[in-house]
Amino acid sequence: MKLFSFWRSLATYRVRIALNLKAITPDEVIQVNLMKGEQREAAYRAVNPMMAIPALIDGDGPALFESLAIIEYLDETHPNPPLLPRDARGRARVRGLSQLVACDSHPLIVPRVREYLAHEFKFDEAAVAKWCRHWHTAAITALETHLKDKATGRYCHGDAVTMADVCLASQAAGAKFFNVDTAPFPNFTRIVDELSKLDAFARAHPLKQPGAPTAA
Repeated sequence: MKLFSFWRSLATYRVRIALNLKAITPDEVIQVNLMKGEQREAAYRAVNPMMAIPALIDGDGPALFESLAIIEYLDETHPNPPLLPRDARGRARVRGLSQLVACDSHPLIVPRVREYLAHEFKFDEAAVAKWCRHWHTAAITALETHLKDKATGRYCHGDAVTMADVCLASQAAGAKFFNVDTAPFPNFTRIVDELSKLDAFARAHPLKQPGAPTAA
């Protein structure tokens, strides 16, 4: 198994958490430095034409791509512990919470979007940061409302870790990168604090990865 990774990638953070929860150690972790544009080089474009990470190669066949698709693949091929509830409504809720992060919020603040804002619309660094804080806050505001639901327990859905928690952790890490104040969101903050106590989440954190700065 090969994982294409970068320390600051929130999407790859999600996959690392899932791998840790499943006690899977990739045979090889290949660093793709997004800040240096390595995702646009021909070698990586052959792996993922979208020029995004993560990508996962498991056995024969083309690479798997998109963090949620990879996580569900891992959940199906390594079913313990399960990251999706058994009931249809529960699975829909967990997928909805996950997609709110991975599909509605995160795509708006990735490097290619920030670069486009700067190069095409001449956003300065402060304007780009304001853009990122806006979309992070919008997502956390929605998450906070959903987490008031009675289906929430110790974690996002009940008392077992699910894919929604994996995504919540990545949203929290991104919020710190862009200096988003999460204090007004007590349910979000409580669950993030609970997740930070789990080894699978702590080991996967961006700042614990090769190449990460001592502070970010």
